[in-house]
Amino acid sequence: MNPLSDVLLHAARSRPAAPFLDTPAGTTWTYADLDAASGRLAHALQQRGVRGGDRVAVQTERSADAIALHLACVRAGAVYLPLNPAYVASELDELLADAAPALFVGPPAGTAHEVPSAMAQIGLAGLVAEAAAHPGVFADVPRTDDDPAAMLYTSGTTGRPKGAVLSHRNLAFSAQTLTAAWGFTADDVLLHTLPLFHTHGLFVAVHCTLVAGSSLILLDGFDPGGVCAQLPRATMFMGVPTYYVRLLADPAFSAEVAAGVRLFTSGSAPMLVSTHEQFRARTGQTILERYGMTETCMLTSNPLDGPRRPGTVGPPLPGVGVRIAGDDVGAVEVRGPNVFDGYWRRPELRESEFTADGWFVTGDLGRFDEHGYLEIVGRSKDLVISGGLNVYPKEVEQVLDALPGVLESAVVGVPHADLGEAVVAAVVAQEGVQLDPGAVRAAARERLAGFKVPKQVHVVAALPRNAMGKVEKARLRAQLEPPPR
Repeated sequence: MNPLSDVLLHAARSRPAAPFLDTPAGTTWTYADLDAASGRLAHALQQRGVRGGDRVAVQTERSADAIALHLACVRAGAVYLPLNPAYVASELDELLADAAPALFVGPPAGTAHEVPSAMAQIGLAGLVAEAAAHPGVFADVPRTDDDPAAMLYTSGTTGRPKGAVLSHRNLAFSAQTLTAAWGFTADDVLLHTLPLFHTHGLFVAVHCTLVAGSSLILLDGFDPGGVCAQLPRATMFMGVPTYYVRLLADPAFSAEVAAGVRLFTSGSAPMLVSTHEQFRARTGQTILERYGMTETCMLTSNPLDGPRRPGTVGPPLPGVGVRIAGDDVGAVEVRGPNVFDGYWRRPELRESEFTADGWFVTGDLGRFDEHGYLEIVGRSKDLVISGGLNVYPKEVEQVLDALPGVLESAVVGVPHADLGEAVVAAVVAQEGVQLDPGAVRAAARERLAGFKVPKQVHVVAALPRNAMGKVEKARLRAQLEPPPR
């Protein structure tokens, strides 16, 4: 038994002739093609000495072969470690040294990176060429539910990156739960533009497609024009808030283009209520927003059938426990078959990252509304304590985002001699609008208690974001902190 392989390749083995993937460039795979390609690659991994439990680090561009390599690692009993193609040499060195993989597949074409001579390295094209000599039939290496299947490094925006180790149970449960929650069927076609090195693009988008026996249209990445051209062929689209903002800015994106899509989802970063409203006005459809983490896969989701409430991420998914450590707003803590067991080579974090009764402390602050929907109000590290009073950044950001001329905002705390921390905001103006920081503060003062009003408002061209579009508040805080005297 190989729990994750059994789940992900069930459709491939029951409907081998069904379409799995195509690209605008003309690549077309059936499920039989995927099964055979992953089998050949699994043989190639074993020939290179990869054994059960070994890490295989992969830094490559998105492609059908990249998906097949992920499945090959699962089938060979290895631990799949995807790495962002944008990592520079110093970042890659740190992660490879920590992970100690048996094989490094990469770097992407057109880049060069030397790895230690003791570490085996090959490009994806080279590995595919080696795999061509092997048969497509492969006997999957037996694994247990608790065996590791993948490892992903957290963003590291608040310190040293940590490798979250995800088990076969974690990934299989999450894929099956989401497939049911979002009504995936073999008739669905997902337009895929998300990174394949991230939970969202790989463990949500690809895994749900595989479980349901659906098909993918795989684009090279997100581009509004490319999405508008291919969307009429799709029934589902997954994105991050930035994608939807850019689609709405494109006149080609219309209700007619989106008419055949039964479900739009968003995650990886909070979506502005105004974006929800603009999307509904443009298309007549409501985006389904959900919540998850690298360490837990998906935790909550607005319902497929039922009210989707902008500003919330919905109730907990079936089988997932979510609680708030507090009477109203508090730390979000979770448990369930989707929640990882710990970080790679960081046993000391078990005590600080999990409660005494075994719940994972997400680091997010949230509350449940009267309907049982979870609202994330910020990160615990981003909580601003000004003059001894708690200020939740999201509350301030919602007020600022609603002001005329403001496209979006981010609120952080910076050191203050008197208050300990001062509330400071960065705002981005809508196109063609000139914002006056004093006027923004005055308008906020009409809607917020005095201690919540930003002491400073900085008008910026853009907010710093990571690869998934999430605002990097550590970087923003460093930019907005006053220079030392």
